[in-house]
Amino acid sequence: MTAFGAHLHRERASSCGALFWKAAILTASLLLAGCTTVLEQTYGPPQTTAGAATPPAVDPEQARIGAQEHPRIVASFGGIYHDDKLEKTLARIVGRIVAASDDPSQSYRITILNTPSVNAFALPGGYLYVTRGLLALANDSSEVAAVIAHEMGHVTANHAMQRQDKARAAMIVSRVVTDVLQDGNAGQLALASSQRNLAAFSQQQELEADAIGVRTIGKAGYDPFAAARFLDLMGRFAAYKSAGSVQDKRVDFLASHPATPQRVDFAVRAARQFGAPGIGEVDRDRYLQGIDGMLYGDDRSQGFVRGKNFYHPTLGVGFTVPNGFILDNTAEAVLATAPDGTALRFDGANLPAGTALPDYIASGWVNGLDRNSIQTFTVNGLDAASARAEAKGWVFRIAVIRVGPNATYRFIFANESDTPGLAQAATETVQSFRKLSPQEAAALKPLRVKLATVRPGDTVDSLASRMQGVDRPGDLFRVLNDLKAGAALKPGDKLKIIGD
Repeated sequence: MTAFGAHLHRERASSCGALFWKAAILTASLLLAGCTTVLEQTYGPPQTTAGAATPPAVDPEQARIGAQEHPRIVASFGGIYHDDKLEKTLARIVGRIVAASDDPSQSYRITILNTPSVNAFALPGGYLYVTRGLLALANDSSEVAAVIAHEMGHVTANHAMQRQDKARAAMIVSRVVTDVLQDGNAGQLALASSQRNLAAFSQQQELEADAIGVRTIGKAGYDPFAAARFLDLMGRFAAYKSAGSVQDKRVDFLASHPATPQRVDFAVRAARQFGAPGIGEVDRDRYLQGIDGMLYGDDRSQGFVRGKNFYHPTLGVGFTVPNGFILDNTAEAVLATAPDGTALRFDGANLPAGTALPDYIASGWVNGLDRNSIQTFTVNGLDAASARAEAKGWVFRIAVIRVGPNATYRFIFANESDTPGLAQAATETVQSFRKLSPQEAAALKPLRVKLATVRPGDTVDSLASRMQGVDRPGDLFRVLNDLKAGAALKPGDKLKIIGD
């Protein structure tokens, strides 16, 4: 959660009452030609260095669209991450990929986004984006090259504009059926059909970009099997991140991306056009040197997740969630989920000066509010108020806590049923909220990627024990270094660990 987002947040309604929020950038979401592969992803190349300020020389209309959406993308993903060594590492990979691409004359602008999410995508006009979270997950240059080449494939195949045109046509079709025929059922059927067609269109684009990417990195001399390897790794990282949370195992027919196993199989078959596994360059050591010291996880301005704890040194507050909850810090809010389906959102409350906390809760932003449940209390010396609500199949527990004249924070817990776990989780978390002392805030440091050289006698467990500030360090160590079960360590090899 950004330092100032807590105070500038505006309540926005959704289908679960006025308590859940959806991302606002519809235009950008239609134009993004990339990759929410298994998590949320984005990749791309530059003219000289990452984050170059000069717009690329491309088709004027596409350049205009890319330039218009670029600031919104940067703002939505935590800003731009600057690191000279990392940018030079990425620029070297990009230059090699551009030379081997289907259109070497195409100009690109790459931006490293300051977010721990594993993501990469492309906008019209050669605007490409890769998150530092993705760069931390990759283990060699060939894997990053595969990501970049995939996103370049979206650009050269003009997927973003094609998708926008397809989405616009789908909206027109559904609107005509609904408005002209005055038949709500027919309108719903038409809309569902157009959504399925659009999802299939997007999946086709992903596989086309996969094929372009594998062909490009193979031509560039990189390991063509890197794409399949990294897709599989992202799947394992997604499983690590979601461990303990409730997962919907049903097939999502509206998913915009093919299933990860399907993409891995497709990428392997494409790579075999170049030969058997073992061909091509991976450039592991040089890449690892490039990411050594890179920020991992949240930066100071966003607050830190440390296991079950969230600390925001800039805002000077912190809280702890119960066992089993998985915390996720986003630009707008801190989110958490529990195995029983309970969800949490923590953010800032936009209170007019002098507003009493019970009056704020009752001011209309809570659908289904039980006004009789509103009560006031104190949390570690801070004024607080709470209430219960129920709307559209969801039960909510809400609490607001005032830290100062211009700083009030809000907890919203939700579950589909009023389980004992919902009430207990809300009580425990709210009661843990407190102000950080100046000494505590100053002592909080961001985590970074560090390299460890394997020595004789080292084991996976002994190296994993050196990880700091992360949840389930042994599991994360294996995923970050792409170590399968029973993998042997070789003395002299470089492996990634996380520490402050």
